[in-house]
Amino acid sequence: MPKTSGIEGLKVLKILEEAEKCLNASFFDNAVPCASSHTPNFYVHDSAVVDEDVKMGEGTRMWHFSHILRGSTIGKNCVIGQNVMIGPDVEIGNGCKIQNNVSIFKGVKLEDEVFCGPSCVFTNVYNPRAFIERKQEFVSTHVKRGATIGANATVICGVTIGQYAMVGAGAVVKSDISDHAVVAGVPARQIGWACKCGTTLKFHDKNSVCKCCGSKYILNEKGLISQDNCEMNDTVK
Repeated sequence: MPKTSGIEGLKVLKILEEAEKCLNASFFDNAVPCASSHTPNFYVHDSAVVDEDVKMGEGTRMWHFSHILRGSTIGKNCVIGQNVMIGPDVEIGNGCKIQNNVSIFKGVKLEDEVFCGPSCVFTNVYNPRAFIERKQEFVSTHVKRGATIGANATVICGVTIGQYAMVGAGAVVKSDISDHAVVAGVPARQIGWACKCGTTLKFHDKNSVCKCCGSKYILNEKGLISQDNCEMNDTVK
């Protein structure tokens, strides 16, 4: 006997019809339409939702089923992947890339050019309970310029991730990370240093030249120091 019939097929068509009605219903009334019909400055996919009182920078692109909550600010030339939730009151810098399935809660701040890998996790409460409201206990997390957070990494609230730091996939970050540090594991521990371009540095007599971009560094009692005369000229403390 067949496992399906014409009647079952009609039921499926009815379900699909109702689903299409839902997609066109008021749930998306507050969504910002795509750039071609709303603004020449940024793009928001039709299925994405942007609440009122949200600022989005020029050149930013936002993809399927993502949601930006009220009071949030998104910088210029950002990429927001699918199923991303940001806010409320979150600040995202310019040039950030937030991959699929990432939630960035109130209390988290991303500076410019931060990369958040797929399904990486932020928190904003140390000891959550379903039956206790702790909205007044949100703890801040600060991710500095150019840092990378790998896929499926977890960042426990209250930490600072330094400039151009590299957090390995699946790591659990429980404490501050120095600029340019490479960390991995559970809990995350430093395993090396990264160039601004993301290449792991190798040292000879505490000196290093990046094999990829040629940037020069020296390691001393103060930490890692850039030898290049550019904006990278900072010290890891």
